[in-house]
Amino acid sequence: MKRLVLLAHVFLTQLLMADPLPQSRTAVFAGGCFWCIQPAFDKAPGVIKTVVGYCGGTEPNPTYALVGSEKTNYRESIEITYDPAKINIDQLLDIYWRQINPTQSDGQFTDIGPSYRAAIFVQNDEERKIAEASKAKLAASGRFDKPIVTEILPAMKFWPAEEYHQKYYQQKPTEFEMFEVGSGRKAFEKKKWSDAKPEGR
Repeated sequence: MKRLVLLAHVFLTQLLMADPLPQSRTAVFAGGCFWCIQPAFDKAPGVIKTVVGYCGGTEPNPTYALVGSEKTNYRESIEITYDPAKINIDQLLDIYWRQINPTQSDGQFTDIGPSYRAAIFVQNDEERKIAEASKAKLAASGRFDKPIVTEILPAMKFWPAEEYHQKYYQQKPTEFEMFEVGSGRKAFEKKKWSDAKPEGR
């Protein structure tokens, strides 16, 4: 009995002395087809995990078919869980801007419709200020010759998409590459960002 008590004490002491797990945070962005914005965030140092899904609407348990009907306010989105000690929201926004056409208001690239509109979903006033400053910085950079129209919206409940949408670039790499290139995303990114530093820096 004494041995069990001693072992329990040692275990509890080690547990209390152990380094705490990182206090993760989440960010949600809409950027057109959610297949295409996931890879860049997955490879960013400090990102713990990503999930694609739907945000911006009010109907419970949205499905791909429902969102694709364009009869809801949902947008295809990505939820990013990250370690704020390794990457911050401003750096995530830098990555985000490179995945979209921030001057397009009716969708993204060849994906047209309300569910493909770009948006930054902010959870508090601090995030709103950071997002607005990031947007203003991009507008002032001269990188685009049209106004930056990406919306900054209050955060709403995020619903994960069906499993076959998660990490589609890994599930079906050939189909993904054809879609990404065919949509015009890759050419747009190369044209607008080829002179920029690597993502996440």
